[in-house]
Amino acid sequence: MTRKIAPYPGAAGGWDALASSFRHVREQGIVGRGARTLLRANQPDGFDCPGCAWPDRNPQSSFEFCENGVKAVAAEATRRRATREFFAAHTVSELSRWDDYSLEAEGRLVEPLAYDPADDKYHPIRWDEAFSRIAVALKTLGHPDQALFYTSGRTSNEAAFLYQLFVREFGTNNLPDCSNLCHEASGLAMTEQIGVGKGTVTLADFEKADAIFVFGQNPGTNHPRMLGELRSAARRGCRIVVFNPLRERGLERFADPKHPLELAGGSTPIASHYYPLRIGGDLAAVKGLLKRLLQRDAIDHDFVARHTQGFEALRADLLAEDWAVIEAESGLSRAQLEEAADVYAGAGATIVCWAMGITQHRHAVATIQMLVNLLLAGGNVGKPGAGACPVRGHSNVQGDRTMGIDEKPSPEFLDRLGAAFGFEPPRRPGHDVVGAIGAMARGECRVLFAMGGNFAAATPDTAFTARALRQCEMTVHVSTKLNRSHLVHGRQALILPCLGRTELDAQAAGPQAVTVEDSMSMVHLSRGTNPPASEHLLSEPAIVARLAEATLPASRTPWRWLVEDYDRIRDRIAGVVDGFEDFNARVRVPAGFRLPNAAARCQWNVPGGRARFVVHPVPRTAAPEAGLMTLMTIRSHDQYNTTVYGLDDRYRGVSGERRVCFISAGDLARLGLAAGQWVDIVSVWHDGEREATRFLLVEHDIPPGNLAAYYPETNGLVPLDHHAERARTPASKSIPVRLRPTRDLGAALAP
Repeated sequence: MTRKIAPYPGAAGGWDALASSFRHVREQGIVGRGARTLLRANQPDGFDCPGCAWPDRNPQSSFEFCENGVKAVAAEATRRRATREFFAAHTVSELSRWDDYSLEAEGRLVEPLAYDPADDKYHPIRWDEAFSRIAVALKTLGHPDQALFYTSGRTSNEAAFLYQLFVREFGTNNLPDCSNLCHEASGLAMTEQIGVGKGTVTLADFEKADAIFVFGQNPGTNHPRMLGELRSAARRGCRIVVFNPLRERGLERFADPKHPLELAGGSTPIASHYYPLRIGGDLAAVKGLLKRLLQRDAIDHDFVARHTQGFEALRADLLAEDWAVIEAESGLSRAQLEEAADVYAGAGATIVCWAMGITQHRHAVATIQMLVNLLLAGGNVGKPGAGACPVRGHSNVQGDRTMGIDEKPSPEFLDRLGAAFGFEPPRRPGHDVVGAIGAMARGECRVLFAMGGNFAAATPDTAFTARALRQCEMTVHVSTKLNRSHLVHGRQALILPCLGRTELDAQAAGPQAVTVEDSMSMVHLSRGTNPPASEHLLSEPAIVARLAEATLPASRTPWRWLVEDYDRIRDRIAGVVDGFEDFNARVRVPAGFRLPNAAARCQWNVPGGRARFVVHPVPRTAAPEAGLMTLMTIRSHDQYNTTVYGLDDRYRGVSGERRVCFISAGDLARLGLAAGQWVDIVSVWHDGEREATRFLLVEHDIPPGNLAAYYPETNGLVPLDHHAERARTPASKSIPVRLRPTRDLGAALAP
């Protein structure tokens, strides 16, 4: 593929999005099937898109997918297959030298595989033998806590519930999951303040908001269907205020492919105000907004008096805060912050959205609590058109946590689970992702079972994580396609291929549907219809049930019976998980049902019975060493999490290349570098340096001293102990680095 760097002149969406969608469907060899499949995406009788967790606007519409949803569906529905002949032809050592895009491009896995160290290859294995090997590895551990059970956010509610039940019957709470990598800070921060760790808004609120504030989020790539909501809001006069270090095209202007006039060349401006703050400057910026609101006396005093506690302490802290510190740490001027605060003060109802650009910082919890302070000060929780909107990534990451995928479960949940299934669940807290990596490295955990995901690529400190994984006795991955984690394995390794979201799931009682929970707590059915990629695939619930039967022969849980009809699993969920009463009946209503959210009703389940204002100081940035800069990891437009669909990043003007580093023109001049030059990125930490080699410098509109590059290529630069305080999400959006010219220019220039 030809490498090309050139500014992109168009709006997000439009004809280019349609052309890209068609190209990806064509490349996967599914033009006819792809069209039929996409018409069932996000439909009441169809499947939930395996991409993002943005809610469905209109369950009766025939066009409820976006460009990146098309890529996800096409990648899953592909005609390409990674067969036994492929694995016979390639050793793991050879495949380890392939890039992530090439690995997944081989297509769907079609049968269980086991690693043989004698020839360094994966070979087919029967399902019964695979489960027997895993059961032996688990049962011969010295203690259940020596096993780890990871979960990806694509796992359905039914699979997640059975999975956590099996893990707890086995005897551990070691349930690290992708929430530990992304939105853990949101749940922790919000629960402490308003008693709910989830967003308080619905799509209906986006129709009523007077202002929408967006922090640390790029919906044009990561949640494209959100652009439809922002477009509608902007066209009716809603102010959209963006705080983001990068100028992202989807937040500047959008051409909706469903609207003929915009396909003909028009577009809708999205952001009414765009503030390119410095990386990590969000907490300071929000304190500046609050300080201005105090000075204007633009506080909802009635709401504060009736519903909150701790305002006077926050007021005193804000009045004492120095504007010079706020300006220096945010990278914005006082005038800019006062302008944004005046928009907030003039709005009758405001939504605040945020994503991983907020959660993956050392001060993530404090920043989110300052955002909630902003909402509470304006009375913008618990009324139409207002509230908190943490935008999750994977399509059921929020639902997995609701189902009990949590290394620190509440005693109440464990009590109900144990009573329903007749056992005593373990009470010891388990490992989160950062803790799991450390435990493997120390030899304390010897088996890793991963329900989906790409653990080796998604986690921080890649080289350290790889060494930790290779110390395991066994690693097992439930997957649809080949990925990096299958090549970074323990002494024994298994790959268990599962059904995809788009595929027919036939069990003893007939075709089955699973359920998922979106970012706004709507629970709905997902029913695949495509023929499975192979007759040897099992559903995730079936994999869990058969593993449980092999590992826990004395279990009183009727595992196989539950999987015969997923309604039976849902009946068990209804008896354990709050908000799922009469689950089977309620989820069969078109669009499903919304889980209760006490904070959205101004009911505060926190000590004192009122929402809490929380005081946090502005983090002071130490004077940087000469040449030291701050790097944030980002996605390209041709990827979702660690899944790479292509080598383009259209809106940022990059084609045919992923190893790029975005840098400002001023920093290029200051450092004596040039756009188009190849550099190595070196992270600087207390325990030494980490290096990512051969990145092409691309001039971009980004604040001075700041850089951006794609993950997973740069995850190795994130030290394991560089994470959010208390929440422990990797601080991947604020890595201290320096640049140095690449020494091996020949390798760098190779196509």
